[in-house]
Amino acid sequence: MADPSSYRPKPGQIPDAPGVYKFRDDHRRVIYVGKAKSLRQRLASYFQDLAGLHPRTRTMVTTAASVEWTIVATEVEALQLEYSWIKEFDPRFNVKYRDDKSYPSLAVTLNEEFPRVQVMRGPKKKGVRYFGPYGHAWAIRETVDLMLRVFPVRTCSAGVFRNAERTGRPCLLGYIGKCSAPCVGRVTPEAHRELAEEFCDFMAGRTGTYIRRLERRMTDAAEEMEYEKAARLRDDIGALRRAMEKNAVVLADATDADLIAVAEDELEAAVQIFHVRGGRVRGQRGWVTDKVEAVETAGLVEHALQQLYGEERGDAVPKEVLVPALPEDADAVTQWLSDRRGSQVSLRIPQRGDKKDLMATVARNAEQSLVLHKTKRASDLTTRSRALEEISEALGLDGAPLRIECFDISHLQGDDVVASMVVFEDGLARKSEYRRFQIKTFDGQDDVRSMHEVITRRFRRYLQEKERTGEWGEAETPEAVGGPVGEVPAEQLTEDDGRPKRFAYPPQLLVVDGGQPQVAAARRALDELGIDDIAVCGLAKRLEEVWLPGDTDPVVLPRTSEGLYLLQRVRDEAHRFAITYQRAKRAKRVRSSPLDEVAGLGESRKQALIKHFGSLKRLRQATIDQICEVPGVGRKTAESIMVAFAAAAPAAPAVNTATGEIMEDNGGTTHD
Repeated sequence: MADPSSYRPKPGQIPDAPGVYKFRDDHRRVIYVGKAKSLRQRLASYFQDLAGLHPRTRTMVTTAASVEWTIVATEVEALQLEYSWIKEFDPRFNVKYRDDKSYPSLAVTLNEEFPRVQVMRGPKKKGVRYFGPYGHAWAIRETVDLMLRVFPVRTCSAGVFRNAERTGRPCLLGYIGKCSAPCVGRVTPEAHRELAEEFCDFMAGRTGTYIRRLERRMTDAAEEMEYEKAARLRDDIGALRRAMEKNAVVLADATDADLIAVAEDELEAAVQIFHVRGGRVRGQRGWVTDKVEAVETAGLVEHALQQLYGEERGDAVPKEVLVPALPEDADAVTQWLSDRRGSQVSLRIPQRGDKKDLMATVARNAEQSLVLHKTKRASDLTTRSRALEEISEALGLDGAPLRIECFDISHLQGDDVVASMVVFEDGLARKSEYRRFQIKTFDGQDDVRSMHEVITRRFRRYLQEKERTGEWGEAETPEAVGGPVGEVPAEQLTEDDGRPKRFAYPPQLLVVDGGQPQVAAARRALDELGIDDIAVCGLAKRLEEVWLPGDTDPVVLPRTSEGLYLLQRVRDEAHRFAITYQRAKRAKRVRSSPLDEVAGLGESRKQALIKHFGSLKRLRQATIDQICEVPGVGRKTAESIMVAFAAAAPAAPAVNTATGEIMEDNGGTTHD
C-alpha cells in the first residue's frame, strides 16, 4: 500500500486550468482517469488526510504510485479526452458499464445500389440508416415481415442477389410479393431506392401521412369497383398498423429523445435507456456497473452519456436527452453532444407531463434491472471472494491473489511442443492477456524443461520492463539477478505511446499444471532471475493436489472448497488454451507440403499444379518438362519444385546384403 504523500506533486506544480489527469500504479498501469475545471483544486482533494476520503477513493490513492495530467483549452475538450483515455486504458477504478449483450438494430444499407433491409449488430457503418436498438432480433424480423408486404425491399445477402442475377430467377420472396426483385430487373434501381426511402420514412415515425394515403387509394379503388386492389390495400394498411402497434405511442409525433434513468445502491448501479423516435419507443437497452469510484447519480449519468454517444455522430444523437440528474459540467456535456450531432441538443430533467411519466417508467425498468442483476451476481461475487480467501489461507499468502497466471505444456508424443499462459483477475478470466509459446531451446518431450523455459522467458520480459521504468536499484540489474536479458529488447515491450505491454504485469500467484517436478522447475526459473515475491504452486491432475516448492507433502484442499474449484478452472483453462494451439500447429504441419518450401510459389500456382496433376503423388513423379506445361510455371520454378520434392523424400534404408536385414541409423538392425 503506497503512501499518497510519496508521490504528491510539489506546491504550485499543478496548474490552475482545466484538464485530464491519470493515476498510475507501481507497474505504470493507468488505474484512474478523471477531468476537472481546475486541476489544482481537484488533485489537491486526493491528497488530504486518508481518514477524510471516501473508502473507494482511499483505495485508489493508496494503490496508485504516481499522478500526471494534461492541460486542455476547454471543458468540452476535457470531456472528450477523458472518454478517449477511459476507452484506451480501461482503468481499474473508473466506472465502466457492462452490457451483457450486443443489441441488434434494423439497418437499411442506403450506401448500396440496391439498398437492403437487415438485422445488424456492432459498430455503425457510414451510409447505413439504423433504427433501434431492439431488445431481440426476432422483434425486428417480425416488424420487417409485416412491412415487406407494403415496402417490398430487398432483404437477401450479396451472394443470393448475385446468384439470382446470374440465373435470372428471383428468390421465394420475389415470387410471393415480399420483394420487388431488383435482381432480375422487375424494378429499376431508382424505383427500388424510392421504396427503401419510404420504408425509412415509415420507420422514422412519419406513419400517419402514409396510412392516410393508402386509405384514400383503397377508397378510390372500391369506388371504381376494383375490389381486389382495394382488398390488397386494406390488408397492407392492416399490416402496417400491426407493425405500428409493436411500438406504442408515448410522446408527441415529432418527439425524438433518449430517456436515461439510473437505479443504484452503495455497490452497484443500473442504467436503462429508452430510445423514442417519432413519438414511439423504438428501442431499449441497459447497463450495469460496479461503483468502484466515489460517484453520485450525476456522475453516473455523465459516464452513461459518454458510453452511449462517444462513438456516435449525426442523427444517432437525438435532439433531446432526458436524464434524472444533470452532470456537474452540464454546459460542457451539452456542447459535446451538440458537436457530435451537428446541431443543438437539449439535455434536461423532465419536470411535468408525458415525458416525466415516461421517465418514471424507465426508472422502474432500471430498478428491476438492478434487482435481477444482483440476484444473479450476488452469489457469484461472494463465491469468488471466498475462493480467493481460501487460496490465500491454504498457501500462506500475504493477501488474496488478485492476479493469477497459470502455465501448461502440450504436445503430441514430443512433437509440436507448445505452452500456454492464462490470466485470471479477481477470479475472472482475462482473455485479452492470454499468451502462448513455442518451445525453442530443444526438441522432444520434456515437460519439466519446457516449463522452466517458458517461465524464464515470460519473467525475463517482466524484468526488462521493470528496468525500463527505472524500478531497479543501482546494484539490482537484470544481469545481476539473472544473467543477460537479451531475448527481447526493452523497447519492444511498450506500445507506441509508452504504455507497458501486458507481459510487464506480475501475478501474485503463479500456477503450473503438474506436480513437484513442474513446480520445482518454475521456482528455479524465478530464483535464477532473482524474483522472490511471486508465490508458486502446482495442481496435479491425478488427485487434485496442490504442491508448493520444496514441500514433500501436498496441500490438500477439501473437494467442496471454492478455492480448489477456482484453481481447477484456471488449470483447465490453461490446458484448453494450450491444446487448442497445439492442435492448430499440428493441423498446419499436416497440411503442409514440399511446395511450401519453394520460394516465390504462391497459393494460386500451388493450386494450379495440384489441379493439373491431380495429386502431390503424381506431381512428385512428373518430369521438369511436364511441370513446365502448367500455366505460369517456368523452368527455373519447375527445377526448384523437383529439388523440394527430392529434399522431402525419406532416405532409402540401408540393407545388409548378406543377411537381408535393414540397418538402423544407430548401427543396429531390424527385421523386415
